[in-house]
Amino acid sequence: MPIGIMSAMHEEIHLLHEQMEVESEVVLGMRTYFTGKLCGKDVVVVFSRWGKVAAASTATSLIVRFRVDEIIFSGVAGGLDERLNIGDIVIGKSLIQHDMDATPIFSKFEIPLMDKTYFDSDANISQRLTSAANKYLAENKLDNELIEEFWLHSPTIYSGNIASGDRFISDSAEIQRFRTELPEVLCVEMEGAAVGQICYEYGIPFGIVRTISDSANDDAHIDFMRFVDKVACHYTSGFIEGYLGGFDEKGENNTFVTKDD
Repeated sequence: MPIGIMSAMHEEIHLLHEQMEVESEVVLGMRTYFTGKLCGKDVVVVFSRWGKVAAASTATSLIVRFRVDEIIFSGVAGGLDERLNIGDIVIGKSLIQHDMDATPIFSKFEIPLMDKTYFDSDANISQRLTSAANKYLAENKLDNELIEEFWLHSPTIYSGNIASGDRFISDSAEIQRFRTELPEVLCVEMEGAAVGQICYEYGIPFGIVRTISDSANDDAHIDFMRFVDKVACHYTSGFIEGYLGGFDEKGENNTFVTKDD
């Protein structure tokens, strides 16, 4: 059975599409699903579009139509934890929907009728993603100009919780609210927890890996789309190729630090 590979933006995933041996293209629900082989493995590659609904719809199609036996989501995220810097990597342990609030009937952030707040990623997938990310960062294939432009001198890999919701988190008051209500969350994005919920409902293991594109403790602004097109896409390609290639799951010969939150 194939592995499903998702990103929310075409720019994040186009290198994988270019590198895979495409056997078919299926248009379904305004999305193009590319099936074929990548690093000798059967895969289905698709970009979901932004947001939880788009991600949930895409994940459902991967499971029901294409019969994938696991899903990997790779993309960018905004840093909430003050330790995070641009270019750092977060491997998602548990995913929460920060905009879910059905109080007073249910507790805040709890998914109604499911008795769940967090959706846990698969531990084995996460470990393999961590090993792949370590190897990719150690190889340091980015141009020096990009490293200088985006301050990518010593990226660090973290393992921890991720929050998803259908809005950008940008002002300092909201960031402080997150740090008070969800202090264990490292970063925020718009799709991961939706993928997590769908995979939980269908009994499919999943993994989430995010590249930090902006940091709450950094006042400097970057060109977001340039970062995605020139940096994040290479991160995604490197992570996925390493994951599929079966890098040493013990993370040996790695010169970067993996921090467990």
